[in-house]
Amino acid sequence: MCGFIGKISRDNINHELLIDSNKNIICRGPDETKTLIENTNYLFHEKTDLNLSLIFNRLSIIDLTEKASQPMVSKDFQSLILFNGEVYNHQKLRTELELEGIKFNSNHSDTEVALLGISHEGINFINKLEGQFSIFFYSNKMNKAYLVRDRLGQKPMYYNTTKQGLIFSSNLLSLAKNVEKKTISTESLNLYLQLGAIPSPRTIFDKIYKVEPGEVLEYDFQSHNFIAKSVKYWNIEEHLDNKRFSKDIFFDLFTDSITKRLNSDVPIANFLSGGIDSTAIVKNLNDNGHKINTFSVSYDGDAYDESLWFDQVANKYSTNQEIRSIDISNLTKEVDDALNAFDEPYADPSVVPSFLLSKLISEKFKVAISGDGGDELLAGYRRINETMSRNKNLSFLSTIFSVYPAFLGTGNNFLKHSKNTTKAYSSYFEDNKLLNLMGVENKNSYIDSIMPNISNDYKRIMISEYKFFLSEMMMMKIDRTSMANSLEVRSPFVDHKLVEYMLGVDSSKINFNNSKQILKDYLQEDFDSDFTNRKKMGFVFDVQRWVYNNKELISETIYNSKYITEYNKNLIFTLSINKSRINAQRIWKIFVLAKYLERI
Repeated sequence: MCGFIGKISRDNINHELLIDSNKNIICRGPDETKTLIENTNYLFHEKTDLNLSLIFNRLSIIDLTEKASQPMVSKDFQSLILFNGEVYNHQKLRTELELEGIKFNSNHSDTEVALLGISHEGINFINKLEGQFSIFFYSNKMNKAYLVRDRLGQKPMYYNTTKQGLIFSSNLLSLAKNVEKKTISTESLNLYLQLGAIPSPRTIFDKIYKVEPGEVLEYDFQSHNFIAKSVKYWNIEEHLDNKRFSKDIFFDLFTDSITKRLNSDVPIANFLSGGIDSTAIVKNLNDNGHKINTFSVSYDGDAYDESLWFDQVANKYSTNQEIRSIDISNLTKEVDDALNAFDEPYADPSVVPSFLLSKLISEKFKVAISGDGGDELLAGYRRINETMSRNKNLSFLSTIFSVYPAFLGTGNNFLKHSKNTTKAYSSYFEDNKLLNLMGVENKNSYIDSIMPNISNDYKRIMISEYKFFLSEMMMMKIDRTSMANSLEVRSPFVDHKLVEYMLGVDSSKINFNNSKQILKDYLQEDFDSDFTNRKKMGFVFDVQRWVYNNKELISETIYNSKYITEYNKNLIFTLSINKSRINAQRIWKIFVLAKYLERI
């Protein structure tokens, strides 16, 4: 796992500015930083006359030798690559390429597999890659460059184009330093305030974009009009079907997904929350004879503490367990550190325990396995269950939404009863009442824009979960909190083969009042019903208590932000009239934005 920044241009490049911008990215790859500053005429001895300035930061996990260093160049193919991520099936692909006569320089580098595979077979080779990745690939023979992002958006890629070239990076703030006359996007600010994140391809800046999950951008430098051609190489809707569900197939895919993620030249740890997902992974590892290192977060005397449950798991499977205890009353520095890990504004308070747990693990490990993605895969979120099981006889309550005072809350408790599935489901994400409170008029629903036009409501919701919450929120959280601590996280439930399988099976048998039944049945031989059937808590901390205990600090931060005070100068006072959990989360969302804007 790594991070990079680079520029390819017909003009001269300010390499010193790139070096300065790279300071934010070194945490993603502290083992080695290498640069390539070259004109393609000299690098490949061909008259393409492009300037390259590339900086790569490596976290060495697969093939620890210098032969796996990057930027990686193939003189034979006249190509080069910057690769952030892991290809879990690289050994199989390497064998196939060798049978076709391709010669490798490294012993077992997955980066070289990607470089030579794309060079030999073309950009469609990425369809064979199983893993998480963002890629910059340049072919001198074709005079083309490509930006690629993995299917589910696990790894970041930002870019900005001009008439003369392309700049790209793993870090938004690093890239923004290299863009002249950048401006804040009002549309993106409003999207953040509505959703708590800014979905691809937008960023908070005008004219700086994210490569979308499952997207390839192709740049042809032979063309005078330097415009990217976008191709979606993976479309989640294409995998919808209604086949019969097989428990055996599911668990074969599940075991294979975990096994692939054990491919590493360094030791591996495990996140353990004590929930169904992380416990199922630990059980699978135990049943297959692996020694297990687990790490957990506890809260002293807090309602969100799950030590009772993760202790049971650690004891049952005799894991090598370590715990980080969090004192919720004294977290100012930890909150700052967690928020500073993000190059985009992101409003989920669980970034704090995620950051602290990643920091703990990184003291001894470079790689960890997490249970992220299980709720999307198996309808684990309360919002999915409530939307699918809602009593439509109560739909009259949704009419109260229009007159519900904005300072009291989002209005979800009324709108979630709507007969319209999209409106009911969207109310769990979209806080249009907050926009109204801030003087912003919004009539558009982002969730509605990404929901597919199909009759199966559950599959519509499932696809929306993947398109927005998983790809745009959860994957960003786990990537930034871990990579800020130089830790690579691998998530078996986010394996695209598992996702494709569950999208393709009959969903009519899913019990929305008892979600993730398949994993609960799997765990029942080792745990009692109190463990498997308890109410889902989630990986959170008590943001309500923290916000209202730190109101003075939060208010000062927010009111020093010119962008936010332009909305509503009495905002924090208004939201503090009703000291609810929802309003605490709203204040947190605005506080996060203010902290972020300080760094621009």
